[in-house]
Amino acid sequence: MITLAHMLCLSAILFSIGIYGVLARKSLIAILMSVELMFNAANINLVAFNRFLYPDSLWGQGLVLLVITVAAAEAVVGLALVIAIYRNTKNLNADDLHLLHD
Repeated sequence: MITLAHMLCLSAILFSIGIYGVLARKSLIAILMSVELMFNAANINLVAFNRFLYPDSLWGQGLVLLVITVAAAEAVVGLALVIAIYRNTKNLNADDLHLLHD
């Protein structure tokens, strides 16, 4: 039987992988994918707490739908920024970007 501890452990592992991806990767696409992984870890937390603390309520699932919507909007804006950066610099390495530098 899957318990709350199992779900929280899975979520912590996914979130840790996402943090590692944001900190260790240099490609902007990989960083965006890692942020999406962190959003999914938060969604697992929301569903798990809703399932085990308030089994008759659907507020957790509703909040997850809101987070998925925000994550989709974030992915669209992030990808648009990545495309604009690539068109200007022909490079997607996060270390080589100095757009705000004089």
